[in-house]
Amino acid sequence: MEEEFLTAVEALAEREGRYHKAGYLFIYDALQYTVEKMGKTALPKEQRHVSGRDLLQGISQYSLEQFGPLTRAVFAHWGIHHTGDFGRMVFSLVEAELMSKTPQDCPEDFAGVYDFAEEFDWKKRKAQFKRLPAS
Repeated sequence: MEEEFLTAVEALAEREGRYHKAGYLFIYDALQYTVEKMGKTALPKEQRHVSGRDLLQGISQYSLEQFGPLTRAVFAHWGIHHTGDFGRMVFSLVEAELMSKTPQDCPEDFAGVYDFAEEFDWKKRKAQFKRLPAS
């Protein structure tokens, strides 16, 4: 990532004080993952938009691939405890002009989409996770 971008994200995380810088950077990785999974990478940038709900589903899958049973612990370390936290983070990135949105997007798109305890229940999800094809 570009040094200027990383500095801007770090400044945002310090200014906001609620979430760890790594959490903001994770959102970018999860967004790229989601765009790829939705088959939108070949589209022009302005057509690659994903909804808040789509991004949260991508975050769920990507985080389990990255952190497995430690997903909730990693998120808690970053200050993220529910889907609304991701919405606040995304809209902080938008306000800082580090991410874009459409006029239809709003922070409420992220509210209560899933419960972390259920979504990241490794015992429940590991069988499903083992069935995922290798990327």
